[in-house]
Amino acid sequence: MVKKQKAAIGVWATAALCGASLGLFAPAAAADEFVNTGYFGDVAIKGYDPVAYFTDHKAVEGSEAFSYRWLGATWHFASAENRDLFKKDPVKYAPQYGGLCADGVSFGTITTNIDPKAWRIIEGKLYLSYDPGAASGFEKIPTKVVDAKKYWPEVEKTIVAQKAREEAQ
Repeated sequence: MVKKQKAAIGVWATAALCGASLGLFAPAAAADEFVNTGYFGDVAIKGYDPVAYFTDHKAVEGSEAFSYRWLGATWHFASAENRDLFKKDPVKYAPQYGGLCADGVSFGTITTNIDPKAWRIIEGKLYLSYDPGAASGFEKIPTKVVDAKKYWPEVEKTIVAQKAREEAQ
């Protein structure tokens, strides 16, 4: 059973239940078919550039001037070059678990509040966390990645069910 947290699930830019029929997903899209955009708006990673984590090896704020819509969310980039790299292969650069806190997912919980400066790239994949300590622990404890993969299907079901309830209201 997925543990509930006090924080609301937040606004999900897309949901697995309706996204495919609306054409919001790329064919064989990411493993995560929705994007954590926090509590307000539709901007992924709080406006940080997902490509910069890989190319600059640091968290870099993006700009609305270099934005791109993918999976129903707006992604910001620091440059047109980074935006174009993302367009070519978004799954390569997008954070795991739709941008939820990866450390939280490793415990089977949903933590929508992330800190874009709390991140790690492990085996070529971007993981975001709610704070630097969680990001460090996620990297230092190898079982965290394994546990997150194990719990993700349950967490994802919870998110989809929550989204369905929200849409029914």
